[in-house]
Amino acid sequence: MHNASNDAGSQYTMIRHAKICASIAIRFRDVDAMGHVNNAEYLTYFEEGRKAFLKEVMGIEVPADYPFILARAVCDYIRPIPLSAEISVMVWISRIGKKSFNFRYEIIDTRGGPEPYARGESVMVWYDYTSGKTAPIPEETAAKLREYREKSSTPASSGTA
Repeated sequence: MHNASNDAGSQYTMIRHAKICASIAIRFRDVDAMGHVNNAEYLTYFEEGRKAFLKEVMGIEVPADYPFILARAVCDYIRPIPLSAEISVMVWISRIGKKSFNFRYEIIDTRGGPEPYARGESVMVWYDYTSGKTAPIPEETAAKLREYREKSSTPASSGTA
């Protein structure tokens, strides 16, 4: 896992910003009868990228310590991932609101494929598990997230909180 940056973006217009890159091991069980990674596994790969981001950027290693809930996840499948592929998931922030923020993801070929295997996004809502209610994102956390936020005029796909 390492930080990476990008000058020009995919379908998202991006100006240089930090990203987290996490290597993903494709397991035999991830592959379906069609001989490629099953579509449901792509969201698991996004989750692994999210886990790497939280560990590296926020120092959170135990899922029970995650101070938010997943409100929405989407995946755009671009091309199939074969079992023999070597992949990584790139993770960055696309939007930061008062109570929520969005992760963006790209599953890439670490050997330099022509385009990503998939792109996705998730909306995370800050949550107080004691009160059972949403809560504002602390400024210290928002500052850390801003280091990984794309500088773009592209509107977030959803979530305005």
